[in-house]
Amino acid sequence: MSRRTPRVLTISLALALVASGCGELKDLPTAPGGGTEPPDPTATFSRVQSEIFTPTCARVGCHDAFGAQQGLVLAAGSSYGNLVNVKSTESSLDRVEPGSPQASYLYIKITGSAGLTGDRMPLGLAPLDDAQLKLVSDWIRRGAPND
Repeated sequence: MSRRTPRVLTISLALALVASGCGELKDLPTAPGGGTEPPDPTATFSRVQSEIFTPTCARVGCHDAFGAQQGLVLAAGSSYGNLVNVKSTESSLDRVEPGSPQASYLYIKITGSAGLTGDRMPLGLAPLDDAQLKLVSDWIRRGAPND
C-alpha cells in the first residue's frame, strides 16, 4: 500500500459526506440577512423607521432635527431622503446602497463591520439585536424601497 492511499481515502470520504448533504454551504452560519434566502418581504422602510430609527436613533442629541450628528437626521419624514443613494460623510460609500447591505455605510455602522470609521451605532446604547440587524439588511436587500 502506498503512502498516498490513506490521503486518497480521506479525500474520497470527505467528498462522499458533502455529496450526501453533510456540511452543505447553505447550512453554514452567516451574518444576519446575509444568507442566500430571499429577504423578508415584510422588511419595509416604515418598519425600519418605527422599530429602529424613531426609538433608537432620532433621539435628542443624536440624529434628531437639532443634533443631526454627521448631518444625518433620522426622524420620520426626513430619514429616507437622507439615507438612500446619499454619500456618507465618513466613507466613500453611500449611506444606503439599494440591494447591498455590505456596500451600505449605515449597515457597516450598525454591525461594526470592517470599514467602520468612528464608533458602532447606536452610540451609548446596546447594539441592535440580530432581528433588528436582519430587518435593516433585508430592507436594503429588497432594494431599499420607500413604502
